[in-house]
Amino acid sequence: MKDRLLFLGPPGAGKGTQAERLCNAHGLNHLSTGDLLRAEVDAKSALGTEAAELMNKGELVSDSLVLAIVKSRMKSQSGGWVLDGFPRNVNQAKALQILLEELDQQIQGVVLLELDEVALVQRLLSRGRTDDNEDVIRHRLEVYAEQTEPLVDYYLNQGLLLRVPASGAIEEIQTHIEDVLS
Repeated sequence: MKDRLLFLGPPGAGKGTQAERLCNAHGLNHLSTGDLLRAEVDAKSALGTEAAELMNKGELVSDSLVLAIVKSRMKSQSGGWVLDGFPRNVNQAKALQILLEELDQQIQGVVLLELDEVALVQRLLSRGRTDDNEDVIRHRLEVYAEQTEPLVDYYLNQGLLLRVPASGAIEEIQTHIEDVLS
């Protein structure tokens, strides 16, 4: 089975849930950039201190800092991994590719979780989060379409894209993912 993976898909497609399930089932490292940032901040590492300063000002953490955190985690762990939440655009994907070449690790597959917009909006609204109202959700989907969706063609052209329908039960989606990775 492929064991160095990226998970792509719009907000609400289930990337985090499915990445976590796959990692637990196969002993892979789940590299969620949001979780990694929070862990570095909590550990009060040099990278975490730098990230906290930016986040406390309401600023975005730079690509280079996120890459440094990803690199640090990849170097400290052995085995396969699933990267979830990064890259978010083609420039980040190119920077990630350079980093992975330095580490002598290549992406083996890019799992694209696909779900239509109506289902995405319903799924996100049903989570019951206070910041998930329909206007905010539609804006997040627009940002995804503009910034992240170009990664689909980027990875398709590299022969790495693996499309998985993200509708149905969580277990059913996991089975589809496992099938495309075999």
